[in-house]
Amino acid sequence: MKLIHAKEHASAISILSDLGVWRAAAIPGGLPAWELCPTYKKNLKIALLGGGKPWSMSNALESDSKARDVTFLDNYAMSRWRCVLHYMVGACNTKAPDGEAISPDAVRILLHANLMKREDDGSCVITKQGFQFLLLDTQAQVWHFMLQYLDTCHQRGLDLGECLSMLFQLSFSTLGRDYSSEGLSPGMLTFLQHLREFGLVYQRKRKAGRFYPTRLALNITNKDAVPIVANEEDAQTTPGKRHIVIETNYRVYAYTDSNLLVALLGLFTELLYRFPNLTVGVLTRDSVRSALRGGITAEQIISYLEQHAHPALINVAQNSNAGYRHKSCLPPTIVDQIKLWENERNRFTYTEGVVYNQFLSQADFITLRDYAQSISVLVWQNERTRTMVVTKAGHDDVKRFWKRYSKGTT
Repeated sequence: MKLIHAKEHASAISILSDLGVWRAAAIPGGLPAWELCPTYKKNLKIALLGGGKPWSMSNALESDSKARDVTFLDNYAMSRWRCVLHYMVGACNTKAPDGEAISPDAVRILLHANLMKREDDGSCVITKQGFQFLLLDTQAQVWHFMLQYLDTCHQRGLDLGECLSMLFQLSFSTLGRDYSSEGLSPGMLTFLQHLREFGLVYQRKRKAGRFYPTRLALNITNKDAVPIVANEEDAQTTPGKRHIVIETNYRVYAYTDSNLLVALLGLFTELLYRFPNLTVGVLTRDSVRSALRGGITAEQIISYLEQHAHPALINVAQNSNAGYRHKSCLPPTIVDQIKLWENERNRFTYTEGVVYNQFLSQADFITLRDYAQSISVLVWQNERTRTMVVTKAGHDDVKRFWKRYSKGTT
């Protein structure tokens, strides 16, 4: 082995050892070696030689009189997935073309993953993590979403091992081919319905004995997967597509007809006009502060605008004079103002606390204040008015100290 590959070799050895694929062993002569895990060794032989039991979903099926082609499956998968994304940005179009709205299971996963949160009125709004989630490509979104689903499968009465096994089976299936659902356990039939709701499989009816894996399922473990482009909207939402122009007067022009991208832009922009291939909006103090209240940060807004900046805007930034000579391709006034609006909102910090006042002497106040300060629970104090505020968590400790101190001075 060449020395330049030693680091990669050592890394691979470490990973395989951590996974339990093999363990270190010694061979005659004292040379280091590795011994395969017996279970892994047995199953590897079965996989390589084509033995073992066939997958439960590979049972023979009669030809489907209403077979679905790859184009249909791509359209179905993306329509279901866009339904989830539209729900996250609060768009009114939260139904797929087949008339089905986002499922309660999908909403619960979004809440569990902290991609959305419930407001006091019961409505769901996007979080900082949710906004970052929307910036990922579809494959990364689906992978993250399914990890959160698997994290909650025990709460649904499902077996984690079975769910993982089925996901990996689906990733090795053939696109456009139908598979049998006969022989699946009740838990896996429930899991199959959840995958259907998320767009990972297509099933004409719930009781149908066959289903079609979609490209979302096949791509879930493929790092070199090609993005699904079912229609023009998918082409526009593919990472790398640049369509936003922003001027120094805070006007924003988005050259897109994607409902999802327009709704995403509306999270921090006041939308003014909508044309077939152009949306016009303006960045205002109120629109940006509304996004900040939802947990979206100024850095995320700036990053989103930079990632989707129109090539013309980038060319201006590269070819202009010192006015644009900085890291961002956006006008400096826009970047600075968005950060100023965030700083304006962050001038005050809110901390739950308990007020202590009505001290009989200055000495009592100083003693209790110094104790609260020593245990890092003092929020605010005013020696002249003998008033102090401690954190809610530190209230019990301060109260106990005050009782002991009071007894000692009487």
